[in-house]
Amino acid sequence: MQLNLTVPSPLQYFSSLVQSDEHFPLLEAAVSLAQDEYPDLDVQQVLGDVDQLLARIKRRLPADAPALQRLRLLNQFFFHDLSFGGNVNDYYDPDNSYLNAVLRTRRGIPITLAVLWLELAAGLGLNARGVAFPGHFMVKVNLPKGQVVIDPFSGQSLSREELAERLEPFRQRSHSTDDFEAPIGLYLKSAPPREIISRMLRNLKDIHRTQEDLPRLLAVMDRLIVLQPESWTEFRDRALVWAALGDELRAVADLETYLAHAEDALDIDAMAERLAQLRRKRR
Repeated sequence: MQLNLTVPSPLQYFSSLVQSDEHFPLLEAAVSLAQDEYPDLDVQQVLGDVDQLLARIKRRLPADAPALQRLRLLNQFFFHDLSFGGNVNDYYDPDNSYLNAVLRTRRGIPITLAVLWLELAAGLGLNARGVAFPGHFMVKVNLPKGQVVIDPFSGQSLSREELAERLEPFRQRSHSTDDFEAPIGLYLKSAPPREIISRMLRNLKDIHRTQEDLPRLLAVMDRLIVLQPESWTEFRDRALVWAALGDELRAVADLETYLAHAEDALDIDAMAERLAQLRRKRR
């Protein structure tokens, strides 16, 4: 009997990973994002490389080490021994969003460094989570005597005063007033894995849009829609890319989806007119 084994496309593979919030493999999903740029990437090999890092750090750790000692050893290993850190010379290089490249260069952006750090922290039994802090992804660790917030870009532990200082530009841009200033704790909520992957994809989306790289932009949008199928603005954005690429059929389908669900959107009239234009071009 002949077996007909079909290898899933990168998008199909990604879709299979992100179906369930209950069993969401954050590291594997994050690694898989690089398959659009690196078609021959062996995701399992990258996961194995991270496992090897975890095995190395575990060999240095006494079995009965308390949480604070485990945290200190992790930070020493990650930020100093391995020299992981932020890519200050080329922050907007797309490779900063691909974990295979970050593992190779030891340079990345806060969120990719955080995903690697969180995987190692989990392997050491630390109660660590990602934090979708405005403008700069963080990690936090709950210890018996309190919470530690760390900037994965630099490895620095941040006090409440330092966090408040980093929040100030965001509050000014959002016109927060002294009458109601949200407590810092609201900005330190744990980010679920789906939100982390979404933020990684939106970073890539911004880069490719700025560089006007439409094919790469389209691949990122496909993943965002698979990840968040009710994010209707992604259908609108993808429609405009399809239109720019001359594919009116797909542009019309995406705009119809957007207009069917975005009832209160401010751009609904403009998008309805755009849809009419695209339909006329198809005649």
